[in-house]
Amino acid sequence: MDVLSNRLKRIPPYVFTSINKKKKELINEGIDIIDLGIGAPDLPTPPSIVNKLQTELASQQQVFQYSPFSGIEEFRVAVANYYKNVYNVTLDPNEEVLTLIGSKEGISHIVPALADKNDIVLIPDPSYPVYKTATYLADATAYEMPLLAKNDYLPDYAVIPDEILQCSKLMFLNYPNNPTSTSADIDFFSRTVAFAEKNSIAVAHDAAYQLMTFDNKPAPSILQVEGAKECCVEFGSFSKSFSMTGWRIGYVVGNKDIIKALATVKNNTDTCQFIPIQKAATYALEHELSSIPAMNKIFQQRRTIAVRLLNEMNLEVTPAQATFYLWVKLPNTVDTNEFCYNLLDKFGVVVTPGTAFGSYSNNNFRISLSVKEDRLIQAIRRIGYCLKQYGS
Repeated sequence: MDVLSNRLKRIPPYVFTSINKKKKELINEGIDIIDLGIGAPDLPTPPSIVNKLQTELASQQQVFQYSPFSGIEEFRVAVANYYKNVYNVTLDPNEEVLTLIGSKEGISHIVPALADKNDIVLIPDPSYPVYKTATYLADATAYEMPLLAKNDYLPDYAVIPDEILQCSKLMFLNYPNNPTSTSADIDFFSRTVAFAEKNSIAVAHDAAYQLMTFDNKPAPSILQVEGAKECCVEFGSFSKSFSMTGWRIGYVVGNKDIIKALATVKNNTDTCQFIPIQKAATYALEHELSSIPAMNKIFQQRRTIAVRLLNEMNLEVTPAQATFYLWVKLPNTVDTNEFCYNLLDKFGVVVTPGTAFGSYSNNNFRISLSVKEDRLIQAIRRIGYCLKQYGS
């Protein structure tokens, strides 16, 4: 029986699901697998955050009740204070901050909140697959904005046709960027705000990696641009910077009308996150920002080692300015899907093919720096062995 909606049929298989299936098969066969695929830090959540969760669970004080739909006030105030202290951005915690069950959830819900059937959503390519998936599920139309190396992996707004802009309601951006690991500066964000205001397009900036930066170069917030709150929201996550992937806690900040629209969708689909998790995340913002530089230093060291080894293989690697990813270019004669499959099947290393992120990455793959140095070195050597099969 065919039970799938036409919307669901538009969605390609989630690449990480198929990779994990093959990985599990090989592990069950006793194969040693090194996973440089899905983006999950291998470092533990800071112990004090875990302790805070345990304390809240033990308190038994209303923690097992429903959360307010917008999240507890304590958490929203902590997010507003964080933006003021770090970016000098003033936010109203009641109207300009909304709690999410992880930023992925909010990103998925913002499309039906803002776009109708056949409205256009501008999506970077390559990008996090959820932007396009959410667009398909909302019956909206995706328009791909190429992120090219010659443009420093920033979209070129000047080449978007007028007929596309006239139908565009929403644009996704993501800096520091997954998968390319590049950052955007405040000048780019200023151009983005001007472009969005001129064309009446809402901007959803996914800032999941905002605090994961290298070489003492912090990443800006798009909300630092004057007038950004007229058209922009920014999504934040605890998954990467605090190693809290399984906790599923995040937030969105910015334009109050966009946040109200997103809250309306959420109010009809979920009842917010478990209160003790919100309280632990509040503690993280108030007490554990100081732990992030040490984590970043570990990933920066891994980046340095990996880039050196890959360069020795004559592989082109985008200089990682942030995130814990490397964006690697294969020779033009090598197909990324075939290479990544052979790398896993014959050499036991998981990486993510560039095609998982869009149609402009047929010769790229993404490495996640989410294993210890000795395993990372071992994995990259296996990449070299696989590459030799292609005469490179």
